[in-house]
Amino acid sequence: MPLPSRPRLAALLAAITVGVAGTTAWAYGHVTGRQADGPEAFVTPSVTQGSALQVVAHPDDDLFFMNPDLSRSISTGIKVTTVYLTSGESDGRNEAHSPHLQDAAGPADRAAYAEARQNGIRAAYAEMATGERTSAWQRRSIPTAGGGSAEVDVLVARPEVNLVWMQLREARSISGDNPDSLRGLWDGKVPALGAQLTSGTPVKPWFSYTKDQAVAAIADVFARYEPTTIRTQDPTPGRTAAGTFLDHQDHVYGARFVQAAAERYAKSADRPHFSLQNYVSYPNSSLPPTLDPQAAEEKLGYLKTYAWMDHQDWCGSPAGCGDRKTATRPTGAGWSQTIRYSRGDGTSWLTEGPTGRLWAFAVLDGRMAYWSRTGAQAPWQGPRFLPGTGPGTVVDAGAKAVRLPDGRIAVFATRTTLGTTPQDYGRDVVYAVQAAAGGTFGPWRSLGTPDTADISGTSAIGGPAVAVDPAGRMTVYVRDSARTLRARTQEAAGGSFGAWEELGGAGLQGDPVTATDGSGRRHVYAATTGS
Repeated sequence: MPLPSRPRLAALLAAITVGVAGTTAWAYGHVTGRQADGPEAFVTPSVTQGSALQVVAHPDDDLFFMNPDLSRSISTGIKVTTVYLTSGESDGRNEAHSPHLQDAAGPADRAAYAEARQNGIRAAYAEMATGERTSAWQRRSIPTAGGGSAEVDVLVARPEVNLVWMQLREARSISGDNPDSLRGLWDGKVPALGAQLTSGTPVKPWFSYTKDQAVAAIADVFARYEPTTIRTQDPTPGRTAAGTFLDHQDHVYGARFVQAAAERYAKSADRPHFSLQNYVSYPNSSLPPTLDPQAAEEKLGYLKTYAWMDHQDWCGSPAGCGDRKTATRPTGAGWSQTIRYSRGDGTSWLTEGPTGRLWAFAVLDGRMAYWSRTGAQAPWQGPRFLPGTGPGTVVDAGAKAVRLPDGRIAVFATRTTLGTTPQDYGRDVVYAVQAAAGGTFGPWRSLGTPDTADISGTSAIGGPAVAVDPAGRMTVYVRDSARTLRARTQEAAGGSFGAWEELGGAGLQGDPVTATDGSGRRHVYAATTGS
């Protein structure tokens, strides 16, 4: 049966914090395995404030790369949903990456290994939500807008916690050019990508999705859960000198499907505003830890639960109760000690205009929104939206706002063009300026990109930093895909920008920051892997 729609009751906006009341769970379904008692045990939907939805390529991407954001969201009691695009079937062996252990493990069984990973994920989420890995789940097959089916799991004790399994075939290679993959589907190398159904799943008919059907299926999940926050992986992590992606290809192209689905979902009516945040995945390996020891240990504990470290048969599944590959190294490549956003982690989204009026900016629904207030005691007014940046485009997370000498505000961002072909995909720097101090914003203008080769494959420019000199000329700084610093400077205040300059540097990470001192000199700082 088709799922009911979820009405939007209210949108709560305060000082750039976005929330929505009235989201309800896909909290019904038949019971399988070690679950709630009775074949028709239904759960009453919950009503929460706000909704966080993660979309990842594989089971464990959320635990490695989005925690502790994920566990903190669960602890607040808001609605939390995670969507897994592929089954993560890998080589079909639920054992360590070792030839002699693989031989001992018997023949490959991709459906069973995918089911073991599901069991591990359910255990980790149950532990995050209830403290008990054995807490019961309800599992149900539901139809998708793409013409296939998805498995929806609802945590009985905490029905606001849901898992959605799209069960598409994974690439089965980190970077190999395998057409039967999300990458192949996005690039048009295959007309459709088939499912890899897990053993024990309530989804029975095999299915496949075209590119448009996959986008429609993901967008439909957004429409049903109405998230106020969408978390996903990095669609443009860049490439190595040898030309391979710095991240798993499923991470990259899964995130691009999320971008396209979010752009489609944003066109729907009667939905809450939403923000989208990208997370760094494999590149975290070369970066310093960001979590304190207590947070890192908590995160590692959930990973150990997923990895089925004790090897005790607590789930009763022939496939196994977790992912034994991860048990070899539950810390990942240092991933348990860190969490990073790939863009939009700066603080220059707030600036002061004339007479002390504050202006704040954030990207909502793929568009730039702004709020303002006239004084410290005045309420925030907004959100109001700048015009869109064009059909088939979305504004990326992050905003950089500056005040010009005449009191006008300028806001900068990067824009992703989705396009109609794989070659159209790319990112450029855009900006808009108020027509008069305190007034409306003019149209978006593009500064292009410092990247000139393989734009559709990389486009890994960072968010812009902006400095204004005493004459009112703006200089924009960007980390390019080669991890060096580039800049464009206005030739005159209010005029056109010159060409991109090469300012050097190596291995730059994150977004640069800039300031102008009392003598008018510009200072720019950027992080590297070591300093």
